[in-house]
Amino acid sequence: MVRWLHPTQVLRTGLDAVVATVFGARADHRLIEAVVRPQQPYFDYSEETGADGDFWLDYVSDIGDGWDSTYAVARLLALPELRLPEEDGKTAHVTPRGRVLVFGGDEVYPGASRETYEERTVQPYEAAMRRSQSPHPDLFVIPGNHDWYDGLSAFMRLFCAQRWVAGRRTKQSRSYFALKLPKNWWLIGTDVQLNSDIDVPQVEYFRHVAEQMGPDDRVILCNAEPAWVLAAAARRAKGSYLENNLEYLEEKVLGRRIAVFLAGDLHHYRRHEDDTGQHRITAGGGGAFMHPTHAPAAPVLRDGSTLRKSFPDEATSRKLARKNLFLIRYSPLFGLITGLWYLLLALAAYAEVGSLGLTRLPEVVTAVANSMVNRPWTLILGMVTVGGLAGLADAALGRWRALLGSLHGVAHIMAAFFVAWGATYFTVSKLGVCPVLTADGAHCADGWLHLAGKFFFSCAFTFVGGFLVGPFITGVYLWLSVNFFGAHSNEAFGSLALPDWKNFLRMRIGKDGALTIYPVGIERVPRRWKPTGAGPMSPAFDPDDPKATEPFLIEPPIRVCR
Repeated sequence: MVRWLHPTQVLRTGLDAVVATVFGARADHRLIEAVVRPQQPYFDYSEETGADGDFWLDYVSDIGDGWDSTYAVARLLALPELRLPEEDGKTAHVTPRGRVLVFGGDEVYPGASRETYEERTVQPYEAAMRRSQSPHPDLFVIPGNHDWYDGLSAFMRLFCAQRWVAGRRTKQSRSYFALKLPKNWWLIGTDVQLNSDIDVPQVEYFRHVAEQMGPDDRVILCNAEPAWVLAAAARRAKGSYLENNLEYLEEKVLGRRIAVFLAGDLHHYRRHEDDTGQHRITAGGGGAFMHPTHAPAAPVLRDGSTLRKSFPDEATSRKLARKNLFLIRYSPLFGLITGLWYLLLALAAYAEVGSLGLTRLPEVVTAVANSMVNRPWTLILGMVTVGGLAGLADAALGRWRALLGSLHGVAHIMAAFFVAWGATYFTVSKLGVCPVLTADGAHCADGWLHLAGKFFFSCAFTFVGGFLVGPFITGVYLWLSVNFFGAHSNEAFGSLALPDWKNFLRMRIGKDGALTIYPVGIERVPRRWKPTGAGPMSPAFDPDDPKATEPFLIEPPIRVCR
């Protein structure tokens, strides 16, 4: 799994986000697509049904992270048939592999490039199924924000060039598409880029598609992010979603034909439904780290839709958030950042307090305060710590954002003070005035060797203390934020990189014209695998982990009448 709090990854993610935001807003790749990449009005599957008259398709989103989680889902999607018991274990449904597979966004992590697509997406899916028999399944893909981090270049090369990927044909030539399905059903895949917005040529493309629809046709609309959840949780300003082209597409172009909204981006399963039977399903469990289901909270959406099911449930989600108290276990190298920062703070406010114990705390505070007055850059580092963490605090904290972010910074400064003081006291008072021995085995006299030894050991112990204490303070902050304020859900669970609680959707359009959705869940993905020795049309590895759980239906099949 991607270690999001690894020092180099923190830097890379920040740079990717800044570059994508700046250049994505000024060089929209979709406008170029509309000029140089012609695409047929829609892809027609309306006459394709199985021997029993049913049409099957699969939907998975947020894939291409760790091998175990990505391959576990890819393997299930590749199996010719999947038996899915319901939660009670008494009823089971046999579901065949979809004629069409839709990737719903964020096909790779941490950012898009030819190498990361190959390593984290293509290889797991080709290990699950390298080739297929006729009629070959087709693959359609919409990009998410991580696919946009390179301006969509690698995405277009892989998914929009009519190539074969893992035994499936790619047919689209743009980053958005329309599928005409049997029994007057349509599936629309949009590209909302980085700002939940759709460009004008894309709106015109879908307007032309809508002209081919009848008054009784129904639509499955796939977006890269669940804007309905973010809007309900006040993560978006009211106008940023409701007044852009995506809202225009939904309300004016497709109108009331939309029966089901699908999205990923949040790496869990949540389904909302309104009184008319319209469903809004978040299903971002294709391989990326798990997101909490209790934050951002959205029990009721702005259109009145209510939460009907979440996976995992909110109680389990809150329990998993407590793992942040042991953050160093899940992101061990994050301590390099806090250890180095604590050491910088200690060096900036250095004072001779190694001989002063806990009972002389006032003298220590006075000495450090005097040192800070004489070294103005000490105050600058302190202000950067407090101001920086206040600025990085999640907007979901609302009016508490500045206060809680500042308290987080102050907590680190206080911890750095006690860690550095303890390190210096231990070096001077416990190890001896000079912890370095001379060649004859005697303690060195006062001088450069004495000072060098004291300095080295004090710095080493301060760094180690910051390595251990800093992640704990950050973990406490993330745990409090996500469980009590519904904030920092991305940071709190990205830091844990939990590979479990995966999901995808299997859908059937029946002979009667009804759409049935089977939400598939995996509570614990395998950690060990064994080679099967099978051919290229079968999975290369089977689970070899007794602790892994079998796939099951997250909730009973959801029937949507035409």
